[in-house]
Amino acid sequence: MKWDISDIGSWTYKDFPAGAVIPEAGNSNDYITGGWRSERPWRDDSKCTQCLLCWIVCPDTSINVADEKVTTFDLDHCKGCGICAQVCPVDAIDMVPEGCDLPEVK
Repeated sequence: MKWDISDIGSWTYKDFPAGAVIPEAGNSNDYITGGWRSERPWRDDSKCTQCLLCWIVCPDTSINVADEKVTTFDLDHCKGCGICAQVCPVDAIDMVPEGCDLPEVK
């Protein structure tokens, strides 16, 4: 079974089939699942020690890293589980309500 996902970028939650079954393996980049989230992570760069523990434990591989440093969160795929905030040893990650104004990244 294949879906026509050519306009998936404009889909709302009502457009996804019930159960959100993904019929083909290896196509997770084709599906934006971050819309399920009610909270999202926000990182305070001044506290972050770049231990990368958040990157290791993220079940959605939604922590972007470059040159062995956390750079951003992939909010297209982050489900807002909060595991990254729970494991951060220096409390550099907070979960904030989706849609709220975020402080500028330092």
